[in-house]
Amino acid sequence: MRRVFAAMALCFPAVAGAGEAEVLDAVAKCDAARICHFTVTVRHADPGWDHYADAWEVRGPGDAVLGRRVLLHPHENEQPFTRSLGGVKIPAGVSRVRVLAHDRVHGWGEAGVSVTIP
Repeated sequence: MRRVFAAMALCFPAVAGAGEAEVLDAVAKCDAARICHFTVTVRHADPGWDHYADAWEVRGPGDAVLGRRVLLHPHENEQPFTRSLGGVKIPAGVSRVRVLAHDRVHGWGEAGVSVTIP
């Protein structure tokens, strides 16, 4: 069975090596009304249009989606890359959020980064 997977990895090296999209860093700057601007750095070995990091999300309690940044193209020659999203409303009482990245093959990465809301 291992030989089959090894052979498949040789046939599809770009896809085999890409793995999940990973959030390396996330920073939030918020105003008094708790409207926040997030700057997020993502790493993913984008091999092309069929397999690339295509979004990241800011999630609150219960994995509620508070904001989503859609990424419209592969970043093959720009790794890691940083993108921002403004206008994210953080509910009262929420002091931490998670930022997760998504790629077209693996879906949402599980680890993400925890961000303290100032």
